[in-house]
Amino acid sequence: MADQNRPVTGYPAPPASNGYPTNTATAYPYVAQPPQNQGAYFNVSANPYYSDPYANQQRATFIRRIFAVFIACIIIIGTIVFIMWLILRPQVPQFRIDTLTLSNFNMSSNSLISGTWDARFTVRNPNSKIVLYYDRIEAAVFYKSESISETTVPPFAQGKKNETTVRATFVSASAYVDDRNGISSERSRGTVDFNLRMMARVRFKAGAWWARRRILKIYCPNLSIGVSTNSTGGSLSGGSKNCRVGL
Repeated sequence: MADQNRPVTGYPAPPASNGYPTNTATAYPYVAQPPQNQGAYFNVSANPYYSDPYANQQRATFIRRIFAVFIACIIIIGTIVFIMWLILRPQVPQFRIDTLTLSNFNMSSNSLISGTWDARFTVRNPNSKIVLYYDRIEAAVFYKSESISETTVPPFAQGKKNETTVRATFVSASAYVDDRNGISSERSRGTVDFNLRMMARVRFKAGAWWARRRILKIYCPNLSIGVSTNSTGGSLSGGSKNCRVGL
C-alpha cells in the first residue's frame, strides 16, 4: 500500500492561459522574418540586372561625337594638303651627269679593281615656288650590280628654278669584282660601262610650309667610259646623260 505521506515528484501540465485548450487547427503558423539589411551585408544589389538607360545613351552620344570629330579632322587635313598640292605642284629635282672621268685604272689577276672616278652632275630644281634642301647625298659607283666605291656629297640648298653643279669623287684601292672576265671583255672593245646610284635626303620648303623629308633615289645606268686595254684612264662617251629620279 502506498505511503500517503510520500511527497509527489511530478506536476501536471499547465492549463491554457485563458482556461481553454489550444485549437491547433485555427492557429496561424509562425514564419521567421528574414534578417534585416541582408543585401547590404552581402553587397548584392536589389536588382542586379538593372541598367541606367540615360547613362548608356550619354556614353553612346559621346562616342559618336568623338568619331565625328576624328573624321572631320581627317577631312580638313586632307583638304588642306590637296589645296596646297594644287597651288605648289611639287616636282622632284632633275639630275644629269655631265662628265665622268676615270684615272689610275687597274685590274689585278685576282679580280681587284683600283681607280679614281670623278663625276660632275647638274641638279635642277624645276619648282617655281619651292626651295629644296639636300641634307645628305650618298653616291656609289657600280660595275653591273657590284659596288666598287662609295662617297658622300656635302649638303646644299637649291633655290627656285635653280641649277646647281655637284661633284663626286670615288676612289677604290682594291675592290673585289666577281665578273673580271666581263670587264676584260668590255675593255678589249675600248669601253667599260659603269653605273652610278645615289640616295638623297631632301626637304621641300615653300614660305613657312615645310614638307616632311623625302628620300630620292637617283640612278644613272650604262655610263660608257672609253678605256682600252693598254690605257689606265678615259672619259664618258656620248656626252651628258639624264638620270632616273624617283621617291
